[in-house]
Amino acid sequence: MSKRALVAWGGWEGHEPRQSAEVVASYLRHDGIDVTLVAGTAAFANPDLATFDLIVPVFTMTTIAKPELAALTAAVRAGTGLAGFHGGLADSFRQEVEYQFMVGGQWVAHPGNVIDYRVNITKPADPIVAGIADFDYTSEQYYMHVDPNNEVLATTTFTADHAPWIEGHVIPVVWKRHHGAGRVFYSSLGHKAHEFGVPQMAEIMRRGLRWAIR
Repeated sequence: MSKRALVAWGGWEGHEPRQSAEVVASYLRHDGIDVTLVAGTAAFANPDLATFDLIVPVFTMTTIAKPELAALTAAVRAGTGLAGFHGGLADSFRQEVEYQFMVGGQWVAHPGNVIDYRVNITKPADPIVAGIADFDYTSEQYYMHVDPNNEVLATTTFTADHAPWIEGHVIPVVWKRHHGAGRVFYSSLGHKAHEFGVPQMAEIMRRGLRWAIR
């Protein structure tokens, strides 16, 4: 039986959720995964949610019903993988601390908005980033509140250019973790769908999806 993934999108249109969700769905289908691609959070209330092997939420600045959130977190604790990127996973439901506990972080700022910055690989032996060197990137540089329980695979260092008081501070860009029996993967890269055209970003995302799936 083939693996099954749910990719659900919605929320703030500035992050191009539909377009980005379609890219992620194409990666999964390329790997032989049976993908269900839907709009809205209602799919999280599906009684069969825990039968999916991977869930990829692509939502920014929206809301989720309490029963939907309860079903989503229960599915991940039971072993369904969770993966996502940028605000689509780490700025989805700002009022839901249980969701943030599961993800391992929450976006709080991107000083300077879209800027040039450097991504530094911190665990080069990990299969998700193996063979990928540090690289330059142009996007929103996410300043995040993060869980110290994350296994960080890549970071970025902030300059004084846009917020002098955070100069030199290092913030995770890519991490993996467990939430119950489920694997959770996150990358802060991917503000717009065209960023999937950056080879390093795309490869990290592909590998992260593969790692997270049950």
